[in-house]
Amino acid sequence: MASSYSTDLKIELMVTGENAGTWGDKTNDNLDVIEQAIAGFKQVSIAGGAQTTNLLINNSPDIATSDARNAVIKLSGTITGNQIVTVPTGITKTYIVQNGTTGAFTVQFIQAGGTGTTFSTTDKGIKILFADGTNINAVDLSTLSGTIATAQIADLAITSSKLASFAVTSARLASFAVTSAKLATNAVTAIKITQSTITQSKLASNSVGSDQLISTGVTAASYTAASITVDADGRITAASSGSAAVRTGYEIKLAVNGPSTGTYTASPGVTRIVAFMAGGGGGGNCSCFMGGVGGSGIFYKTITQPFSQPYAVGGGGGTNASGGATSITNVGVSNGGAGPPGNSATGASPGADFAFNGGSQTVAYTNKQIREAFFSPGTRNLGPGDGGSLYVYENVNT
Repeated sequence: MASSYSTDLKIELMVTGENAGTWGDKTNDNLDVIEQAIAGFKQVSIAGGAQTTNLLINNSPDIATSDARNAVIKLSGTITGNQIVTVPTGITKTYIVQNGTTGAFTVQFIQAGGTGTTFSTTDKGIKILFADGTNINAVDLSTLSGTIATAQIADLAITSSKLASFAVTSARLASFAVTSAKLATNAVTAIKITQSTITQSKLASNSVGSDQLISTGVTAASYTAASITVDADGRITAASSGSAAVRTGYEIKLAVNGPSTGTYTASPGVTRIVAFMAGGGGGGNCSCFMGGVGGSGIFYKTITQPFSQPYAVGGGGGTNASGGATSITNVGVSNGGAGPPGNSATGASPGADFAFNGGSQTVAYTNKQIREAFFSPGTRNLGPGDGGSLYVYENVNT
């Protein structure tokens, strides 16, 4: 009966009583075959364009052409297309395969007619594989069971590029494991923050500055009588200057008797003033001639801020002399009374009559009423006249 050959390694199986005188040679051949399967290394060129390269296992003692029987196979050469490398179907065997080719193309290692494993265009690594008779199976981290202990992972070995999207979840992180020192600059973006997850207790002191706040579209400025809109989160979303309420009440700002000079400066926010003015009285003489009364009046003025003007309050006239005028530049003038002889004229007050807006009615004051109600200006004296007066009221009350 003739010898037969094993299914996987093609070792010659000799029948008892045959091959007399050649058992030694055949046994040596079989041992060479076994050595090739256990420790054999073969470099196989698959250079060229897209193609299929078939690796064979021939019957013992064929060593040279039985590339698929080697334990380690290195695929080499420059490839210009995707490659397929096959080993015979029906055999079971372990392989270590290295992709030593150059060229950015895939290399697939399969059993003929079955499935296998593929080296990607950039994968020039080494794979441990086994043939199950139909398909080639990979032995790697994706197929091995068990776990990798932290002691086997070098510091900084796992980078963001090595993690699949959403691979690290909150359930896999220990409390306080992620600190600011472990986060890259700008690593935490708005899309990675769930609404309402950042509370006040989680923020360090002074951690939120103006640069960290979203612009609300409100222009930085100083607003007068501002109209402000605030949203539900407490942000100011709109601001504009409003109109101040109409001022209707008046308070005294300046009260001066003559002779005197100075500068009147309106208070901030004042829009209208009322100036009560009286000129100095004229002086009389010993011949019984009295001086004239100084002019008096109320002057109403709408002003534009800032408003600052010089003023003068007239003094009384000496014997036989006229009194000095009282005035505020760009507001009004009340002239002083004239002196004798034989002259008791009242000083002129241009525009002295004043219409005061009291809402729905207007009250007019005449020069005579002003003198009687507000002043005792420049009375007719036989000696020197009285000094003038100046009172300024502002609409400071709203």
